Amino acid sequence: MKDILNKKFYKIGDVAEILNVPTSTLRFWEKEFTVIKPKRNAKNIRVYTVKDIETIKMIYYLVKDKGLKLDAAQAMIKRNRDGISKQWEVVDRLKQVREQLFKLDEALVSLKT
Repeated sequence: MKDILNKKFYKIGDVAEILNVPTSTLRFWEKEFTVIKPKRNAKNIRVYTVKDIETIKMIYYLVKDKGLKLDAAQAMIKRNRDGISKQWEVVDRLKQVREQLFKLDEALVSLKT
């Protein structure tokens, strides 16, 4: 993920593609979560920073992975943002390790055949 995030600002379509969510979800979450505040450029287009993307990933983790309702997720972020961030980072890293293990397993299986 860090390799993908190499620009200073990202448009909403870029963020949607990076996180694999519809742009409508990002717009909705922007209204619902006070912690998502993308800036707007001179043409009034949303521009997200890497920090904004990390915040959205945290929200995704709480809402989609943990199944929290939006109000509960927002309250959790306000209460313990650092704890949630660390928890999300661990889960994200474990997903990356799992993906690498699957790729290794596929490579080993293809070598055997």
